[in-house]
Amino acid sequence: MILVTGGTGLIGSHLLFHLVKNGRGVRATYRSADTLDKVTKVFGYYCDHPSSFMERIEWFQADIINVAQLGDAFEGITKVYHCAALISFDPKMYKSLAKINVEGTANVVNLSLKHGVEKLCYVSSIAAIGQSNKGNMATEDNEWNDSNASVYGITKHDAELEVWRGSQEGLNVAIVNPGVAIGPGFWKSGSGTFFTYAAKGKKSFIPGGTGFVTVNDVVTAMVSLMESNIAQERFILVSENLTYEELFQKIAPKLGVAPPTKKIPFWTLEIFWRLDWLRSKLLGKRRRLSKVMAKGLYHREIYSHEKLVDALNFKFEDLDEAIAFCCEKFKG
Repeated sequence: MILVTGGTGLIGSHLLFHLVKNGRGVRATYRSADTLDKVTKVFGYYCDHPSSFMERIEWFQADIINVAQLGDAFEGITKVYHCAALISFDPKMYKSLAKINVEGTANVVNLSLKHGVEKLCYVSSIAAIGQSNKGNMATEDNEWNDSNASVYGITKHDAELEVWRGSQEGLNVAIVNPGVAIGPGFWKSGSGTFFTYAAKGKKSFIPGGTGFVTVNDVVTAMVSLMESNIAQERFILVSENLTYEELFQKIAPKLGVAPPTKKIPFWTLEIFWRLDWLRSKLLGKRRRLSKVMAKGLYHREIYSHEKLVDALNFKFEDLDEAIAFCCEKFKG
């Protein structure tokens, strides 16, 4: 039996569909019943009868920071895909991020050791990859430095340390560091916000860029690593490095709108993050742009996928085709 934590998220839901489609016995954790509707919606993008796929999953209500709840989910489990996480770049959210991403991962690792799990795959992020020297591609071996990282990146890095600790105690592990995962179903968060923004016919785009990958490539890589003899390794999952301008140029025409053409200048970002800080301080609102995030847009990181390609002879999907598929589902 396979356990998937965070089965109601973008990566988790696509992973579940892949596993069930291939006849695997799966148990998945969720926190609230309303999130299951999102999974059914994602399944509906790929099949005519999503409810029949949902029924093949053993759903288990549990919070990863509640050891008592989570422990019962590990009964009879041989492999674990740990996808559950909190995503936020607001510095005020650090304690919550640490609680879920670090302490929650420690719980998953400890229970995996206790129940003799054969292998654990942890979904980290390129936010946990150390910054490269100017002109170099970022690889899995980049040196980590907290001072250049977002609060999200720091907690994902610390969560990786928990996974490595588990490996030192005898647990077989594989860590994946996906870029921005492109996939349908979550239009108000993550990569979905790019489609929502473009559909509004917005004129401006932020500078910089990052690494992108299809959600199906993330799932394929995770399953391939779990079914291989590869262990105690981490892999960057990025198919293409794009500027945000290039991304919108791919998305907007497929939504029937013109792509944004006005690049937001850096001085505007400098003013905005300061005003955003003041707004958050006075009104208690969540930060929309932190200082670290703004500074990060000055430095465009280019990520290497060479390690994954060499290890698995991995072939990435066509990102343009994945974007077209997302646009079709967004309009539908």
